[in-house]
Amino acid sequence: LLLEKNFPFKEGILVFLFSNQIKKKQQEVVGFLEANKIDFQQMDIAGDEDNRKWMRENVPGEKKPQNGIPLPPQIFNEERYCGDFESFFSAKEENIIYSFLGLAPPPGTK
Repeated sequence: LLLEKNFPFKEGILVFLFSNQIKKKQQEVVGFLEANKIDFQQMDIAGDEDNRKWMRENVPGEKKPQNGIPLPPQIFNEERYCGDFESFFSAKEENIIYSFLGLAPPPGTK
């Protein structure tokens, strides 16, 4: 996911897509963003080498798995890395999702 300003993609959060193995996680992230009216853009990494390369290069080293290849969904706000699905899920459960995404929360939320 990516929120952006001066970036070669459209504005909003980007969700990097991959294969059916992780489709359920992707659907959970996308469903949450849609339900909460958070603008985002899905980025296909299975069919777009540039998207795949950008995602892999921009996930911080300490957040990459041992094989060095992070799997989607990976979430970004502009060029700032927010986290992976597990981080997203934890932030959602702790009711700190807007902070996790680097967004100002709507009134009455965190």
